[in-house]
Amino acid sequence: MPNEQSSVKERQRTDLREPRRYKVIIYNDDFTTMEFVVMILTNVFFKSQAEAEALMLQVHHSDKAVVGIYTYDIALSKVHKATRMARESGYPLRLACEPE
Repeated sequence: MPNEQSSVKERQRTDLREPRRYKVIIYNDDFTTMEFVVMILTNVFFKSQAEAEALMLQVHHSDKAVVGIYTYDIALSKVHKATRMARESGYPLRLACEPE
């Protein structure tokens, strides 16, 4: 067998970047109770009681508020969890994630 030489070039990745971040936005509606919104903010988004109440009032007065900024997977997971909890309780609460 003849000697075979193979040349393998190793690629170096130098274009590493921090993952894109996404805002989770909660929208106001006329049916979801303020208490339920506060419960979602404390249980899903881990806000303190005072911070959750302040965000709930911001949503109530300005129709929407950013409740957190996360990587895509985490943002989507929190939106799905909060939406599922709202539907199970009979509320039309709407959340969305969009690029920061």
